Amino acid sequence: MTPDFLVTHSGGFHADELLSSVVLTRLFPKARIVRSRAPEWIAPCADRIIYDVGGAYDAVAQIFDHHQRGAPLREDGQPYSSFGLVWKHYGRDYLAALTLPEAHIETLHASFDASFVLPVDLMDNGALSPSIAGPLAGLTLPALLETLKPVFDEKDPEAENRGFHAALAIARSFVEARIAQSASKLRAEALVHQAIVDTGEERILELPTGMPFRPAIIKAGADHLLFVVHPRDKDWCLTTIRRADEGFEVRADLPAAWAGLTDGDLEAVCGVAGASFCHNGRFIAAARTREAALAMAELAVREAVANGLK
Repeated sequence: MTPDFLVTHSGGFHADELLSSVVLTRLFPKARIVRSRAPEWIAPCADRIIYDVGGAYDAVAQIFDHHQRGAPLREDGQPYSSFGLVWKHYGRDYLAALTLPEAHIETLHASFDASFVLPVDLMDNGALSPSIAGPLAGLTLPALLETLKPVFDEKDPEAENRGFHAALAIARSFVEARIAQSASKLRAEALVHQAIVDTGEERILELPTGMPFRPAIIKAGADHLLFVVHPRDKDWCLTTIRRADEGFEVRADLPAAWAGLTDGDLEAVCGVAGASFCHNGRFIAAARTREAALAMAELAVREAVANGLK
């Protein structure tokens, strides 16, 4: 069934129905969004999908509300918002509509649900307080989307709808960008895995271009790797590998003597012609050629081993 209408509530808007609208408008671009609480609109009908309003959850009838008694819960007991319900039933089709590889859809569906959809569900249901973000509480996506609501003394009756559609465009950009990033990591994983195989027991991983590499290194159990080298524009990068997703501790730092140096000063200290930059934090360096970057990486490995790294 292709709906003619996508029905959600009128009045103030929140992240859950905005993000639901992102998914549904991609799948049904000809359907008209109707924002209403009128009984004739929020009653199930063959020509519409209803979400975040209507007092029922019935996927067959295409109504996806979560405000009623006996509201739907995830298998682990955590509450759904309309976004979670719409993602559960339409998320895979949405990913397919983005022309993502079929082999990646289940992985992307699950990862986006856990990292993006679930937090919105929890916040919308009051099960997660924005205060957990501390000083950034007002900069969470739900909070930012709600800043696009009209001010309290706005008299124009169309202001709510204008704000909703402005927020919808912004919400769409975040959803699509987040999924694009996640999809790119899956593509990178295959390239990094092959590079790890080709590298064997060497300490330096060379990649054909800059890309997310740490998840694939962890997945492969390549604990022996210390540095990554790859081209970037006309130069080459030498980067460290972080130990964990959180924090900045790395497996091995670049040599302390290189910190903050550039061009001739760096060449003089490290002895590598073409060395051009080392960040003061010693987590990234650059060189003008592949050979120079690999030579710097070899020096960094030797120093790390000399300092007791196994």
